[in-house]
Amino acid sequence: MPDEKLDPKKIIEAALFMSQNYIGIDELGKVTGIASPGHIEKMLNELMEQYRNGDTALEIVEIGGKYSFTLKEPYLSRVNSLAPTPEISKGALKILAYISKNENVMQSELVKIFGETTYEYIRELREKEFVEAKKYGRSRKIATTLKFKEYFGV
Repeated sequence: MPDEKLDPKKIIEAALFMSQNYIGIDELGKVTGIASPGHIEKMLNELMEQYRNGDTALEIVEIGGKYSFTLKEPYLSRVNSLAPTPEISKGALKILAYISKNENVMQSELVKIFGETTYEYIRELREKEFVEAKKYGRSRKIATTLKFKEYFGV
């Protein structure tokens, strides 16, 4: 089938399905061959509405101007155990949970709460790209990343 016969909205749907990462408007424009961001956004909104109201376990979500497929609740919690998970130590997972509830928390506060091993756990979480640390005075502000949000469906 020649490319010019392909429906651009279905190309967007296929791109979202195939990608393991969230995709931005620019990238969707490249794969569809459509230069107008407004036109891409219009098709995305139509697809999002279609999946939101459709009889399907899937939905399209937007985080930080990027889009991806995910599962609607209660299907997500029912099958979440089937998804591969990265090896994260229990201590790092506790700290990650705290950080996700308290965005831009000071590293010094984490050390007071969780102890000196916090530095090791923060290093682990930064290596896995789940948190970022930005210098702030003599300490650092710790926040979750887009990768964290994508991976955990936040």
